[in-house]
Amino acid sequence: MTTVQTASPHLRVSAAKSASSESKESPSTRISPPETSAVDDHFFWTYTEEPHRSRRQAIIKAHPEVTKLCGPEPLTKYVVFGVVATQITCAYLLRNTSILDWRFLATAYFIGATANQNLFLAIHEISHNLAFRSPLANRLLAIFANLPIGLPYSAAFRPYHLTHHKSLGVTGLDTDLPTAVEAFFLDSLLGKTFFCTFQILFYAVRPMFIYSPPFTSIHLLNLAVQLSFDYFLTQFTGSLQPFYYFIASSFLAGSLHPCAGHFIAEHYFFSNVKTGGTESLLELKFKPAAKTEGPSVLDGLAPPETYSYYGPLNFFTYNVGLHNEHHDFPAIPWTRLHKLHDIAKEFYEPLPCHRSWVWVIWTFILDSDVGPWCRVKRAQGGRVVGGGGGNSGKNAPTGRGGEGISAASAGPGGEEGDGWKESEIQC
Repeated sequence: MTTVQTASPHLRVSAAKSASSESKESPSTRISPPETSAVDDHFFWTYTEEPHRSRRQAIIKAHPEVTKLCGPEPLTKYVVFGVVATQITCAYLLRNTSILDWRFLATAYFIGATANQNLFLAIHEISHNLAFRSPLANRLLAIFANLPIGLPYSAAFRPYHLTHHKSLGVTGLDTDLPTAVEAFFLDSLLGKTFFCTFQILFYAVRPMFIYSPPFTSIHLLNLAVQLSFDYFLTQFTGSLQPFYYFIASSFLAGSLHPCAGHFIAEHYFFSNVKTGGTESLLELKFKPAAKTEGPSVLDGLAPPETYSYYGPLNFFTYNVGLHNEHHDFPAIPWTRLHKLHDIAKEFYEPLPCHRSWVWVIWTFILDSDVGPWCRVKRAQGGRVVGGGGGNSGKNAPTGRGGEGISAASAGPGGEEGDGWKESEIQC
């Protein structure tokens, strides 16, 4: 068997760290939180750069043909139209059904939640300009995909999500990260159960306590279209039940639903779980019966920041389970992520991955070795996408809720306040 050698993404140290510090500390060394917190901080703080940029460069060097996979996927718009039509049909058929009726609840959980999770991830896909080449056409399709979600969401999601890509793990910029206060109060069986049940609310409310991108005409259009649609739907059916169906579907899509497991599976590290469960594809291929016992050669490295999932639920979720692949190449659409994996399998097969999103939720709640503290954080680096966080010095913006935005977070000189350009989002 040939041993695959891949460069560790944790060996590339952020330029923000001084050269003298680089020579004295191992790149995987855990550092103290950069600022005092209202509670005892147990996140994994590091100076190292997020791993995806380094791996992307290595993959392009080894397989330059992967760049040909970038670009819009025409199939996306048809899937969006089909799912939106399905949800509107279900809402209409339930117009005279009580929200407490088992038929309403069963439809909302099995069909509605799955469909709205699909639409959440359609908006995620569209936010990367992967449905059309025209940025405006992508924005309009996202607003259309938003309709069965019930509340305006697509315009606000885009700048936060693209900042998550450009600033993975950067405190005060990456709104996917729980704050120390959240982690402190949720670090228990009941707390984690509450979090998993109401995940969708955390992702909706948390950004407002971190930072606020500018309100644009697209935000206004998203708001106007969504409220108009909700009004005309309830007027046409003569009932509020269709609107309640949309809200119930959205809530359940981000609650204790199998597809909701991706929220936790993507970036919470499970390397402390003693029973295993996140072995790499390479380990499973050559040692299918092996058990994770004793020390691992990975124990001295920083925990993984991103996990992929290659199971059947990707069918309903735009292959979002291939999350390492997506973060490495955000400009490759969902239909070509498996091709990327096949081309660069020597980079992806050694990485730990999840085999069940249901297992992820179950383990997150019940296992004391994984929880809200299991995130990698960094205080430096990253950029705001869409502006709103780019001044330096004493006037630098500060995040709310105890999460500060560092002066370096806006990006290199001359880019302050600009964020990513449209041209940077594609290959």
